[in-house]
This record gives sequence, C-alpha cells and structure tokens, in this order.
Amino acid sequence: MDFLRPTTWEEALAAKAQLPGAVPIAGGTDVMVEINFAQRRPEALLDLGRIAELTTWERDGETVRLGAAVPYTRVMSELRRELPGLALAAHTVGSPQIRNRGTVGGNLGAASPAGDCHPALLAAGAEVEAASVRGTRRIPVEEFYTGVKRNALAPDELIRAVRVRTATGPQQFSKVGTRNAMVIAVCAFGLALHPDTRTVRAAIGSAAPTPLRVGAAEEFLDSALAEAGLWESRAVVPPSVARRFAELAAAACSPIDDVRGTAAYRRHAVSVMARRTLLWTWESYRGGDRTEGGTPCA
Repeated sequence: MDFLRPTTWEEALAAKAQLPGAVPIAGGTDVMVEINFAQRRPEALLDLGRIAELTTWERDGETVRLGAAVPYTRVMSELRRELPGLALAAHTVGSPQIRNRGTVGGNLGAASPAGDCHPALLAAGAEVEAASVRGTRRIPVEEFYTGVKRNALAPDELIRAVRVRTATGPQQFSKVGTRNAMVIAVCAFGLALHPDTRTVRAAIGSAAPTPLRVGAAEEFLDSALAEAGLWESRAVVPPSVARRFAELAAAACSPIDDVRGTAAYRRHAVSVMARRTLLWTWESYRGGDRTEGGTPCA
C-alpha cells in the first residue's frame, strides 16, 4: 500500500487525479479501523494532514465555510453559536481522543448512515465543496448521500470544505445508543428552526440506508406553525401538532434489524426524539434564545 503525503492542496488534487483509488485520510478514525480489521485494503492512502487550509474555518456571509480537516473538538469549542446543532452532534462522537482527531469532512466522506454529523448538517442546510483538477463544485448535502457508505464524489474528487448556514434560530441533536458514551447511533435526529424563512428542517440518521430529511414532517410542521401564527406569538406548540410531527418523522424511516436494535425500536425511538427535539428547540425559541437547544440525548 502506497502512502502519499502532499503538502499543498494542488499536490493533493494531482495525486488523486493520478491515483483515483487512493483513499483520503485526515483523522483516520474510520479508515484505519477498517484497515486494521481487514475490511478494506486500498491501493494507497492520501494523507491530508499536512494541508493547512483544510484545518481552518471562516465566516462567509450567512454561512460558515468549514475546512474538511477541522476536528470535532474545534467545532464544539469555536462554533457553538454559529453551528449549535453540529456542535451538539460533535459532543456525542466517540471519546475525547476521537473528537480531537476525527473531522466533519471525514464523517461526510465515509457516508455511514450512522454518522453523527449528517442529521445536523441536513437540518442546518449545508453544501459539500468538492474539488478536483477539473475544478470545484458544491453539492447540496441532501444529494451527497447516494447509498450505504456511498457518496456523490467523482473518483478524482476530494472534499475541500463544507458550507453550513449560520444558525438564525435554535437547533438540536438527539441520539440513541446502546450505552451513554463512545457509541454508534442506533438512530439519531437533528432539527433546526429557521425563523428568518419561517421553516423547520429535520433529519434522521441510522434509520434508513442514507441520512435523510423528513420532508412530509417538515411540510406539516411548517404549515401548522404558520396557520396558528406561532412564529409571531411564540406560543406553545399544541401537543397534537407535536405528536403528528413525530408520527410523520417515524414514517420517513426505512430501518433494518441489526445487532444494535430492531427496525420497530428505531421507528419508535425516532418518533420520541422528533417530539422531544421539537419541544426543546421551540422552548428555546419562545425564550428568545437565538441558537441554543436543550441537552442532547446519547
């Protein structure tokens, strides 16, 4: 197995173009596990750890441009206000050591249905910045996941950054696992209020072949909030509305039975998380808090 260590982004793109089968590695928290357990044997590893620009983030108008190699720890400590849902999700990733090494770009590239970042990115509204020697393009995160551990990157493309809308309202992330820490999600749920557009975005993880938004649930809730004038009044969400939102979120799932949980349990858990995260975020909105949600479940 070859090990490539470019020092510039241009060198990395050239190496990927010359050797499309090279697997990019930053934190290595996913790739090295697969290699160590003989689940994967790539022809080459492309180490992106020496490319400084991938480890920075910047505010770009109404979005945050997050370099592909920014670790979870920095998302938690530096972007809690701008990207509260993603910061909450980062808190639930692995151990402190994993959070110091693991990256949002790596989570996206792995495209696991159970990846913790995905529901938060879908709820916040994100685009993946993909680049190759042919140029750069932006892929809406909804279109990025194409199957179990498959993504929309071309063979010669690398993830350069992810662009996430800066929060204009409370966001929340909830996760159910088989224990309280260092656990792969049995299922997960992300929700973000967008008062500027009077919309809600919500997404599930580990309850379908790919992470996905719960479109019917979003449309129902958008309509219910608007018809009752709740964005303006900030009154309590009626229990019947919360229940129906939860039912529609669960209906969007297409889970499987596996060692971590049954399909029936995942649907039930998503329903519970959808109702709770809605109530948590709405209570924050009622209190006038622009970004913060409640405490994440794990």
